[in-house]
Amino acid sequence: MLKSITREQALELLHTHISNKNMIKHCLASEAVLGALADHLGEDREKWALAGLLHDLDVELTNADLTIHGQKSGALLREQGVDEEIIDAIQLHNEISCGKKRSTNFHHALAAGETITGLIIATALVYPDKKLRSVKPKSITKRMKEKAFAASVNRDIIRECETIGIPLAEFAEISLKAMQGISEELGL
Repeated sequence: MLKSITREQALELLHTHISNKNMIKHCLASEAVLGALADHLGEDREKWALAGLLHDLDVELTNADLTIHGQKSGALLREQGVDEEIIDAIQLHNEISCGKKRSTNFHHALAAGETITGLIIATALVYPDKKLRSVKPKSITKRMKEKAFAASVNRDIIRECETIGIPLAEFAEISLKAMQGISEELGL
């Protein structure tokens, strides 16, 4: 593995390129989920968490244009000396801009992990206290079936958790616990 950037450097890079506070929170949530997934699967926690943290680095630069989102991140991260495996996963979290399909556990975990964060946050926001601690994994799996709920969240991408050997209910539990662990940072 190439020498990569530290979390502190990654946070600085994130704050340099992303001004939207909710997008920063999404990246922090994705970092937590990817770290937990790495632990669960016996993978490199630091590498996976870094990919979660930086996966949307170019979202404002590209104006969230899916035809290019992820590709500018690759260029920015190469300049910083980030491991190509991390860059590849980041670019493939949006297959539209890549012209190729996700093929590794890392690719599928990043795509599914960053996507479920939106469903979990939307679920928390319908509770009276709007807190992650009130959410149960079963509520998340129930919301998966409600197409009108958080309609922009792609359920097929979330189901890629099964491609990496984690059933949906377990994936929801792992992801929720990871996000509950940083609930203060997320303001939820």
